[in-house]
Amino acid sequence: MTIQDQARPALPHWEEPPADHPAAIREIKRALRARIEASGRTVEEVFAVVEDRIRERIEGIRADRAAGRDVWPVVDYADIEAGTVSPELVEKIKSRGCAVIRGHFSREQAVQWDQDIVDYVDSNRFFENYTGPGDDFFSTVGSKPEIYPIYWSSAQMEARTHPRMAAVQGFMNSMWTHESEGRSWFDPNRDSLYPDRIRRRPPGATSGGLGTHLDPGTLDLWMTEGYQNHFRHLFDGNVEAYDPWDAAYRTEANQYPGSTMCSAFRTFQGWTALSDMAHDQGVLHTVPIPEAMAYLMLRPLLSDVPEDEMCGVAQNKTFPVNERWHPLLTEAISTIPDVGAGDSVWWHCDMIHGVAPVEDQQGWGNVMYIPAAPWCTKNEEYADHVRKAFRGGESPSDFPEEHYEANWPNRYTEAELNEIGRRGMGLID
Repeated sequence: MTIQDQARPALPHWEEPPADHPAAIREIKRALRARIEASGRTVEEVFAVVEDRIRERIEGIRADRAAGRDVWPVVDYADIEAGTVSPELVEKIKSRGCAVIRGHFSREQAVQWDQDIVDYVDSNRFFENYTGPGDDFFSTVGSKPEIYPIYWSSAQMEARTHPRMAAVQGFMNSMWTHESEGRSWFDPNRDSLYPDRIRRRPPGATSGGLGTHLDPGTLDLWMTEGYQNHFRHLFDGNVEAYDPWDAAYRTEANQYPGSTMCSAFRTFQGWTALSDMAHDQGVLHTVPIPEAMAYLMLRPLLSDVPEDEMCGVAQNKTFPVNERWHPLLTEAISTIPDVGAGDSVWWHCDMIHGVAPVEDQQGWGNVMYIPAAPWCTKNEEYADHVRKAFRGGESPSDFPEEHYEANWPNRYTEAELNEIGRRGMGLID
């Protein structure tokens, strides 16, 4: 510990959810303000620095829109495979925190996977046995269902363990600094296998969408020691040093349990398109500014926020982003471009995102959720839960205990795993 570290006021931390949330919020806010002010700057001064940086990013987004350029960077899979993605495009991905990968898989392969999923659920009488959403996260979409709590179909497992998926995951992981503070935080060339659900939304559907939010955590982002270390530059008043691409301490951070959570470290959230989707048909939109996390983390410390609130952030709820507390950020909301079956879409794990509502949807809206979750201590621990769920046909532990597939005879088997799959589950090194 340096003399400078010793001079900084210590931060209280709660590795388990505090018994009295309002009291803990008041305590952590006092401590964070004191720590920032020990730098010689006020909270308002450091927040102003963040706002200026965000405004600069927004101007770049507006300029692209005005010129008819894609706000979202678009990369051809062939360039990833050949190692010919330009440095300028890599920089744009890091600036925007998101990307569309064209031709990640062939259209024929994506369409076949889509049909395979239909055959899988139909052959097991899923719709006759479906009992409704197991959590309230997707309650606004009006699905019947739209989100299928299915994890172990051959289609999903083939996509997760495909060499082309591994290539894209490695490319996306490379955007991050995986070695810093004298330590290696994750292996960018080996992904853990993080199983997630599928979405199938039929033509003519009306969906309420999902409001803008983010997924990395809730109160734990301020209250646990690992996240306090990860966001150390924000909390020390040295906001210029904050780098949303530095993984330092992130893979050690503890997340409070809840019905909607992610126990793994994902560099990027992602999905693979199984159908063509136009940009105005109820698709993903984001605030494509990775530095927006600095705004979100410091905003509750300003004087207009009640002392026992964190701008609406609460345990076991999604982290909300809205006009009331985050008007500057909402100016930057940007939709994905049109995508085709076989394309994939990726966004930084801390990125604000949502799904636009749609009425009388034109065409299908089908995706498999597959992120980039590189091998690290945190993901190795979660792999134990994944193996158990896989072998039993159960819902993974990050998701509601629905277990529809437990007795389905045609789910994917361990004998079918290739080397990528076995490594992703921690079955081999």
